[in-house]
Amino acid sequence: MEKGAIVRNVENLGEKSLPYKISVHNVCHRRGGYFLVDFHAPPTIIPSMLNHLSRDIDVVRPTILKHEEEKPPLKPCPGILPITNLESRFSRRKRK
Repeated sequence: MEKGAIVRNVENLGEKSLPYKISVHNVCHRRGGYFLVDFHAPPTIIPSMLNHLSRDIDVVRPTILKHEEEKPPLKPCPGILPITNLESRFSRRKRK
C-alpha cells in the first residue's frame, strides 16, 4: 500500500475449510482464514502487490478482483402519463 493504494475497508470473513488441500511454502493447508480487503489502487501496481502477497508466508492464495463501483439508481418509472390536448387532437377517429 506504500505505492499509492488506499485501503477503504478490511473485513474478516472467518476461518473455513479450504475447497481442497493446498501446499504453499512447504506446508499443507486444509483450513484458512478468509479476508476481504477493499482498496483503490492504480492498475500499474497490481502485479507488484500480487508478487508481494505471494511471498508472504501467511498468505495461501492471493487473489485480486476488480470491483465495479455501483451506479446510482435510475429514476423510477412514473407509469402511464395522461394524454395532453395536443395528443387528443391527432389521435385517430373511429370511422363509422
